[in-house]
Amino acid sequence: MDAVSQAITFGISVAYKNNSSTLVPCHGLTSLILRRARSPAKPSSRISHTSLVRASAIQNTKTSASSIDLSDPEWKSKYERDFEQRFSIPHITDVLPDAEAIRSTFCLKMRSPTEDFVGGYPSDEEWHGYINNNDRVLLKVISYSSPTSAGAECIDPDCSWVEQWIHRAGPREKIYFKPEEVKAAIITCGGLCPGLNDVIRHIVITLEIYGVKNIVGIPFGYRGFSDKDLTEMPLSRKVVQNIHLSGGSLLGVSRGGPSVSEIVDSLEERGINMLFVLGGNGTHAGANAIHDECRKRKIKVAVVGVPKTIDNDILHMDKTFGFDTAVEEAQRAINSAYIEAHSAYHGIGVVKLMGRNSGFIAMQASLASGQVDICLIPEVPFHLHGPNGVLKHLKYLIETKGSAVICVAEGAGQNFLEKTNAKDASGNTVLGDFGVYIQQETKKYFKEKSIPIDVKYIDPTYMIRAVRANASDGILCTVLGQNAVSHSLMKNVPIC
Repeated sequence: MDAVSQAITFGISVAYKNNSSTLVPCHGLTSLILRRARSPAKPSSRISHTSLVRASAIQNTKTSASSIDLSDPEWKSKYERDFEQRFSIPHITDVLPDAEAIRSTFCLKMRSPTEDFVGGYPSDEEWHGYINNNDRVLLKVISYSSPTSAGAECIDPDCSWVEQWIHRAGPREKIYFKPEEVKAAIITCGGLCPGLNDVIRHIVITLEIYGVKNIVGIPFGYRGFSDKDLTEMPLSRKVVQNIHLSGGSLLGVSRGGPSVSEIVDSLEERGINMLFVLGGNGTHAGANAIHDECRKRKIKVAVVGVPKTIDNDILHMDKTFGFDTAVEEAQRAINSAYIEAHSAYHGIGVVKLMGRNSGFIAMQASLASGQVDICLIPEVPFHLHGPNGVLKHLKYLIETKGSAVICVAEGAGQNFLEKTNAKDASGNTVLGDFGVYIQQETKKYFKEKSIPIDVKYIDPTYMIRAVRANASDGILCTVLGQNAVSHSLMKNVPIC
């Protein structure tokens, strides 16, 4: 998790935590609601839920302490200016300085007066529902007094307070795209995640509120730009009205796809000038590359990323859509493992959950269930064998409780497995199956000890990914979809 890839979010970029510094054009996205700057196995501070960050053209989200001259009395102000510059949002006039700004079509005059309000709704001039372009949200709100404070994230040895501000999300008073001239396209990439249909639905509905009529879905991610057998899917409120009642993606998903140049060629041929990309790390790397290619060609296209990772492992984000649903659904698997283990003689239930680089699902599902005895996550190193090993503790649990439940994140324990250096179509390292490995090692260990056990292994990954979003994620998806559209039309949005 030492490097981040570039990612575009709602006309901005969001930094992804990733253990590879290579940018691969394919796979997933990120989200708009940012709250907590996460780091492995360390608590962090909060920011407002209506904020945005941008990390295009950077490879790290914070300047390392070694690169700061702390002897310079101005180091703090320089750091703050550098942070502001690295997280500034691309401006449409950066490429098209003569771009015309028009009054937002998102305003109260679209709504009919109602008798519930004396005199009807307030006039547009009296409505203060727009976000000012200069609005900022404080990223970190805790002033740590010491580097030894729990969760402290310090830049200098004295743990000085350094302000870090990021742009606030929401509709602006001026926009730079005329809705009647917009052709908007939506794609979903990578793997499935609860809430994909919810985000698609609210992007479409919000586009129509702004007055956009030409909306299409590109089937099966970036692949849909090159496969001649895949045709655009017309989208409207009528089409998407009930899609949030089902899991999966209305548009389908895939990894990989054509070259960046081919994708931009296809955008021009189709007349698409607004592209909403739902996906993860690789997908956002691809979106960023598309953005750069469009800027190079000086064509007016907004590329908007909606972050998608069920693992909840994006820097600066408190929660990504699908995560709450995954934790809730994981309870079923953990409960089944507990019942199996508790009902068997020397029963051991092993549950493997999602979490390539961050074990948030495994950790929170374990805490919520109250039935897990051992939780193994990528952020915390551990031993399997030896006096302080997992297997020794498992033996203690069997001797004292008679049964045990283990929950592991998929990325945990990779140091015990043979590395292949293989990559999937999204550029992610192909992980070894630690769930199966610990199952086998557990059986081997207790056989050597001549202790009979009954191991039950459960991997509910694809069952969890395919369910519909719960209420909490549904609300988050609503905000993400609405703000994605607001930032695609406004002044502060990356232009391709």
